[in-house]
Amino acid sequence: MESEAVSRNFIEQIIDKDLEEGKYDKIVTRFPPEPNGYLHIGHAKSIILNSGLAKQYSGKFNLRFDDTNPMKEKSEYVESILEDVKWLGADFGDEFFYASDYFDAMYEGAVKLIKKGKAFVCDLSPEEIREYRGTLKEPGKESPYRDRSIEENLNLFERMKNGEFPDGSKVLRAKIDMASPNINMRDPVIYRIARMTHHNTLDKWCIYPMYDFAHPIEDAVEGVTHSICTLEFEDHRPLYDWVVQELEFEHPPKQIEFAKLYLQNVITGKRYIKKLVEDGVVDGWDDPRLVSISALRRKGVTPEAIRMFMDLSGVSKANSVSDMAMLEYCIREDLKMKAKRMMAVLDPIKLVIDNYPDEESELIEIENNQENEKLGTRMVSFSKELYIEREDFMEEPPKKYFRLFPGNEVRLKNAYFVTCTDFVKDDEGRVVEVHCTYDPATKSGSGFEGRKVKGTIHWVDAKTAINATVRLYENLIMDGDEVLKDDYSNLNPNSLTELKNCKLEAAFTDTKPGERFQFLRNGFFCADSKDFTKEHQVYNRIVSLKSSYKPNKV
Repeated sequence: MESEAVSRNFIEQIIDKDLEEGKYDKIVTRFPPEPNGYLHIGHAKSIILNSGLAKQYSGKFNLRFDDTNPMKEKSEYVESILEDVKWLGADFGDEFFYASDYFDAMYEGAVKLIKKGKAFVCDLSPEEIREYRGTLKEPGKESPYRDRSIEENLNLFERMKNGEFPDGSKVLRAKIDMASPNINMRDPVIYRIARMTHHNTLDKWCIYPMYDFAHPIEDAVEGVTHSICTLEFEDHRPLYDWVVQELEFEHPPKQIEFAKLYLQNVITGKRYIKKLVEDGVVDGWDDPRLVSISALRRKGVTPEAIRMFMDLSGVSKANSVSDMAMLEYCIREDLKMKAKRMMAVLDPIKLVIDNYPDEESELIEIENNQENEKLGTRMVSFSKELYIEREDFMEEPPKKYFRLFPGNEVRLKNAYFVTCTDFVKDDEGRVVEVHCTYDPATKSGSGFEGRKVKGTIHWVDAKTAINATVRLYENLIMDGDEVLKDDYSNLNPNSLTELKNCKLEAAFTDTKPGERFQFLRNGFFCADSKDFTKEHQVYNRIVSLKSSYKPNKV
């Protein structure tokens, strides 16, 4: 029998070749977020990819905060990123790193470039630098300060570090090629003066390195072998390679680019999310309508479902857009065997069984998950008055409606057959109570083999029911839109529906925040980690039970 071929993505093929050629003894990858906001599902792809490769090749995975821009960075974001990365199961060992840990090495690297004649201090303003840079069709123009002597540049750069010049008055630029077809190589700025208190180094520095200069140094100092990033950095790779080459690192890292993860009808831009949060449109960065990792966690999505989604999305060099239905499919697949299947009535009306004894009640044993017997069983109370879903009764039903209507018989799940005999309306003509009779001989599990019924509905015992608030979510923006409009005119008015006074079976009494369940016929739900209390239970719908996505058959 022929052995099955193992499909390798293009990054794995590169790593395999590097190992075969003996370029590296041990694979080291990294995830380098800038702590200027909360991570979203696109970042999850990078986290899972980089940590997964390190594990696959018995290597090392580093978590490093790229904190070279203190103007936008906060310790709050550092803490949220740490929680997100740990939750996704990425093993970064017992330590994590900061780019600012290497500020001394970066400064020394800049001095080395000056001594090699590869960097100079420039007095042009930011506007003049842009003007001198040229265009995609026209070469740039050299700065009049480009030919300063090595000694003058060393002196000026040290004085920049010592705080002798105003912010923005001077920069340090790499001396490469103003006629390069790649604009990133046209004498890029690698240091600027900026008097800002840094969350890690405080006020030690008043000059800060630019990302394109700092990042390759961070990778090289940490011994990263494969610097895996998204496609927008492809044009920056020549500068990355130039930095590690000119600074003569013995084992320079290799940058590899892959396609970002894009999802339809979701908002990932930090500017938009920040505005939504500040304007009170959403309940913080972890609002379950967002796709930040903290929002997905609060909504009840599991890390296993996200990993499955990333596996299905694949790793490629070509940008594409994934359907949210694929993520929802992964959530269902992950939870269907894990979650207890319990009874919750979201839009309740009273069901009265007229011939059931007034004061009597009984306990019915119900499987927690018919597909996973390891989850065991529970005892559910049953009595004369129950709650059922409003949609499970119709006064004048259409054809093929098999639930309750006058004269029709249905099964109450795991209980008895009941026949509708009457109903009560309020003054506005709204049905508030349904009356029926039950047949004691039809108890579920009793071996009854008489007449058959086509409809089965779920219920909750009114005597022991728990009141709860249930939140149902839809896309935050209207279908077909990709970007949130500044005036919010394309916000989906149905993005959040909050149902009060829902009725849950008594087994929910001991629920803890973050626990996940399947509410029979209503979907998968999670006890909200922020607002849930034992006295006031709040549940978020993770995903409905219906799916439009079909995975490709292998």
